[in-house]
Amino acid sequence: MMVAMAAPPPGLDPDLLRSFVLIAEGGSFTRAAERVGRTQSAISMQIRRLEEMLGHPLLMRTPKGVQPTPQGAWLLDRAREMLALNDEIIGNFRAPPMVGTVRLGTPDDYALNWLPQILARFAETYPAVELDVTCLNSDALAVHFREGRLDMTLISEGQEPQGAPAQRVWRGPLRWVGSPRHGLHRREPLPLALSRPDAVCTWRNAALTALRKQGRAARVTYNSATQTGCFTVALAGLALTVSTPTTLPEGLSWMGEAEGLPALPDMGILLLRHEAAMGVPAADALARHIAEGFGRAGGTGVPIAA
Repeated sequence: MMVAMAAPPPGLDPDLLRSFVLIAEGGSFTRAAERVGRTQSAISMQIRRLEEMLGHPLLMRTPKGVQPTPQGAWLLDRAREMLALNDEIIGNFRAPPMVGTVRLGTPDDYALNWLPQILARFAETYPAVELDVTCLNSDALAVHFREGRLDMTLISEGQEPQGAPAQRVWRGPLRWVGSPRHGLHRREPLPLALSRPDAVCTWRNAALTALRKQGRAARVTYNSATQTGCFTVALAGLALTVSTPTTLPEGLSWMGEAEGLPALPDMGILLLRHEAAMGVPAADALARHIAEGFGRAGGTGVPIAA
């Protein structure tokens, strides 16, 4: 006995979604029609087709212009994602193969936590582009960037060269990290593993400032140029350190108020792009992948004034 298979749902036409997104973002049928080169009545008909297909009104007229309904607001984010993927697929097959070398800088902790999936996706999309990745601390990366040895670099906010155009790709909390087996949070003075004192490090400054405001004595007993070095010292039970959210090595835990430690401020991650690499297709593509990758992880993608 053959079992009848349910018919698959109808596919969504990217042209319909594009018109919907343009209207929702611009608040106007007229402006959307101008952007796609169609009449306003044609755009209105597209929206009616989309609403009939989905069975819900998606847009409504308000004193402030055309706004998405609750169902339209739900669709808007997903429509943007579908159109981005649609355009990426079309562009990948129609565009000539992208080639070249892009010099990317990153602190080691960002490289381990954020970049694997981003770079894998980029390499899959642009297999002919070569990436030259330099892992250093933010202080050293700022020097390399200023000297023109990097096309772009990730860097901790607050350590960028003065006047450098920057895009904040992520912002989130700085947190205490330590070994729960050694009870170092009860020590006086509190032993810390942080960056070198001769480096301009926003994490180091934030940790020491928070402890000073709490009236807690602390001593930086270990200095390291990398997050890996600080984690190594913390794993040995010799000091506490700080980090933005990441996958901690086994044996380390997040700490905070429960251990009597002061709250730490939010920290940002910036993407700096050298002027000489602006407009270079391979560099532009990598910058987009980095911003989108951080965005999927809750980044902001906010340009920072120089």
